[in-house]
Amino acid sequence: MGELDFDVIGRSLPYLLKGLQYTVQLTLVAALGGTVFGTLLALARLSSFKPVALVAAGYVNLMRSLPLLLVIFWFYFLVPVLIQQVTGSERPPQIGAERSAYITFIMFEAAYFCEIMRAGIQSISRGQIGAAYAVGLTYWQSMKLIILPQAFRNMLPVLLTQSIILFQDVSLVSLLNVTDFVGAAVKIAQRDSRIVEMYLFVAIVYFVLCYTLSLMVKRLQHRIAIVR
Repeated sequence: MGELDFDVIGRSLPYLLKGLQYTVQLTLVAALGGTVFGTLLALARLSSFKPVALVAAGYVNLMRSLPLLLVIFWFYFLVPVLIQQVTGSERPPQIGAERSAYITFIMFEAAYFCEIMRAGIQSISRGQIGAAYAVGLTYWQSMKLIILPQAFRNMLPVLLTQSIILFQDVSLVSLLNVTDFVGAAVKIAQRDSRIVEMYLFVAIVYFVLCYTLSLMVKRLQHRIAIVR
């Protein structure tokens, strides 16, 4: 341990913080987009119109059956080629690594948030839907005003837990040479030949952040249970 040089962390802190900022930003955007898209998928899966339900179920099952890394690579490398074939352009469109990361994570996480929201919607008594219809509310008004607010409250701890997992998964974008927190640490480790120091620092930061967030989610879950 005497040969370790942890001063490299202090010297590289601005660059590491920039990478951490991107990681947090991608996590928030993917969680918000995944929640919105996932809620729409959940409503589609619960739809009485079978074709819509089957398409939504197929999408969810497909995404949940594939490794996230494979989805990232597919979108980054294959989608531009497919767009070129469809449009007949001379070159594949340049989507870019960062844009690919945003789109891929929103699409992938939507499948998981869909199942969470579907469970939340199904946890609400069907009698409340019947009561909403009885007072003249439409299906969408019932969902917007009565069902979805309760479903979000019931599933909030699970949604936040999935967001913590998403925060950890964002490190995969470093394989596309995107400078997230892990990507920044890898570049510094390779530049200064301080692999142990940088990887140890990244592990500590991830542990502290994720453990703290997990404790906060547990407290929130306890408070929601008391309200019920």
